[in-house]
Amino acid sequence: MLPTLYRDTGYTLRHLIENIEGGRIGLPDIQRPFVWSATKTRDLFDSMYRGYPIGTLMFWETGAEVGTRQIGTEAGGRTPQLLVVDGQQRLTALFAVLTGRKIVTKSFDEINVRLAFHPEDQTFEVTDAAIERDAHFIPDITALWARGGYKSTVRQFFQRLEQAGGQPLSDAAKDELEERIDRVRDLHEFRFQVVELGASADEEQVADIFVRINSEGVKLNQSDFILTLMSVHWEKGRRQLEDFSRGAVVAGLPGPSPRNAFLDPSPDQLLRVSVAVAFRRARLQHVYSVLRGKDLETGKVTAARRQEQFDRLAQAHSKVLDLTSWHEFFQCVTAAGFRSRKMITSDNALLYSYTIWLIGHHDFGLTADELRPVIGRWFFMAHTTGRYSNSPESQMEFDLGRIGSLPPGDGRAFTAELDRIIAANFTGDYWDISLPNRLDTSSSRSPVLFAYQAALNILDAEVLLGDQRIRDLLDPSVKPAKAVDRDNLFHRKTLAGLGITDRRQVNAIANMAYVTWPADERSNTDAPHDYWPRITDTMDPKVLERQVRWHALPVGWEQLDYFTFLERRRQLIAKVVREAFETLTGERPAYVPTTPADMIAAGESQGTEFKASARWNVHTREADKSLRHNIVKAVCGFLNGEGGNLYIGVADDGTVLGIDNDLATLESQASVDGYELFVRQLLDSSLSAPTATTVRVRFPEISGNVVCQISVAAAGRPVFAKPAKGGHGATDFWVRVGNATKQLHGDDLLRYQEEHWG
Repeated sequence: MLPTLYRDTGYTLRHLIENIEGGRIGLPDIQRPFVWSATKTRDLFDSMYRGYPIGTLMFWETGAEVGTRQIGTEAGGRTPQLLVVDGQQRLTALFAVLTGRKIVTKSFDEINVRLAFHPEDQTFEVTDAAIERDAHFIPDITALWARGGYKSTVRQFFQRLEQAGGQPLSDAAKDELEERIDRVRDLHEFRFQVVELGASADEEQVADIFVRINSEGVKLNQSDFILTLMSVHWEKGRRQLEDFSRGAVVAGLPGPSPRNAFLDPSPDQLLRVSVAVAFRRARLQHVYSVLRGKDLETGKVTAARRQEQFDRLAQAHSKVLDLTSWHEFFQCVTAAGFRSRKMITSDNALLYSYTIWLIGHHDFGLTADELRPVIGRWFFMAHTTGRYSNSPESQMEFDLGRIGSLPPGDGRAFTAELDRIIAANFTGDYWDISLPNRLDTSSSRSPVLFAYQAALNILDAEVLLGDQRIRDLLDPSVKPAKAVDRDNLFHRKTLAGLGITDRRQVNAIANMAYVTWPADERSNTDAPHDYWPRITDTMDPKVLERQVRWHALPVGWEQLDYFTFLERRRQLIAKVVREAFETLTGERPAYVPTTPADMIAAGESQGTEFKASARWNVHTREADKSLRHNIVKAVCGFLNGEGGNLYIGVADDGTVLGIDNDLATLESQASVDGYELFVRQLLDSSLSAPTATTVRVRFPEISGNVVCQISVAAAGRPVFAKPAKGGHGATDFWVRVGNATKQLHGDDLLRYQEEHWG
């Protein structure tokens, strides 16, 4: 029988409070946002009063010796021997009520949790002004546990009750009421069942146990464990993260503030940046062990190694929380055309771009002025393409690896590498095909819509038919005289007359524009071919020309049928976005295109995949039809993701093999034309949507070998593939995530479709 990792024990509430106050049990949440409502705290006391079970607590031995001091604290900062893993909110509520200590709300206000008790009804209530005046309540039960407060509280309660009733209470009534009040005071003897996990349990075991016994289905993640470890060994560092997060949310605090227009950071988000800067890791799975002082090769844990790793984290910590760096980074975001958090769909894009800013500044010696344009370009690309939306840790590990291979201190190499990655994502196919396809949505929270809005800000565009700048509409610090919002160019009643009533089609991005209607046109529901000549007849031709260009209106758009208009305007919006983005480089054309050899040398990633062959099995040395499904799956994954390039004739490690063996299997059609025909027929017969406009097939020669490059643009709608075993229908949904292609099912599939296409 395997040894157990835990022991069952019991604590009275009084014993728990004493251990928390004495520092043996670590309860850090007393100074952190308390997520329970006051009514939930009331219900907890009511359950205890009635003798109901309130769940098991779970503690975890830290392995710290008695008297061990925390890293970076004064002599009094002792390391707790037990951490509360499950039951933090319950204990925080109990501790706050019994001791009268203030707790911090989600809005970072410090308040007392005040509960009232009604002895006659034996009920608890959250104290308010009415209860304060009601003589039938003890308005704050905390007084029952205060030193010398019990008798005076009972006496005052009886006096108020008699005054309210106009007559003395009988001794029998007093005895009965006092007995009920005694039961409340005696709750400090309420006994809790506690599971204590031994110090030998690692974080994965603790997480598994927590999930199995936690009735609310809450799951611990790696950042939870690292923050918990900081509570044990470096409480000051964790508190700094929390104070910084609080300062970013609470207005009016004295001194410099991390408040900004884009992000209310949480401690675990800031921790991820610190970890990436300190250890060049985005995945946190090994960082916890490193911070414990564990040698990943020998498995040995030492205090000296722990101190060394925490020192390393502390150095990164100070860089991350530096207010000058923090606000300089957000200037990069502003320079990229973004104005507020309303335009941000990915906090990860902000956090990881900030990470790269810090590395560029501290490790490559670039100034804030030098970083502003390149980080602005990087953020624009990362946010628009959703670089850190799916499998963000894997993608960031890839980016950290690319940066980590550069010569330290070479700022020019750093900037060039970022621009190479940007160019590999913002290809000609992306601008011409992928971006217009991604714009085929009605989602008001689409990253590509915000890219267009950012582009209008960069170009300093005016609203259509008006003189107000769009950047002023989107700037949270500017209060416009009148609100201007996106409106339909083809009015919904006009479209209804054409039989078009589907909301997605009516409110398509390409049918919406920031527009100021003339006063006499605001209630009009005319078709564009009626209202457009009427409104623009008196406009300055030069003003009209630039507004038509900025707002991507096709020539003669008012005469086009609706769906032709949508298609052409999406293409023009993409051109406006590209034009604005290229102004961030200071020159046009922006970059030298990335060559196939460069892409292959960079290895597999979110946008690049290798297949050794599509027809010839390199292991069995014979033709193999089963390989064809790998091609279909890969292309389907790119279509449903952000697009990318599939190279056939390249091994997983990047070795260029060529497609000669594949060509030989084509016999009479053994040519690149025959190979392209094979690829086209394979995709058209295996996917749910035609690929003529989304897939390009090329045959570059690399190192003397011809490979097949299949360039795939992101699809505007979900695409499905036939299963590997065949069948009549295309039912499998594949998507490129990081450097792998994953199949999604059920709720995961529906959630992805909603988030990706809107």
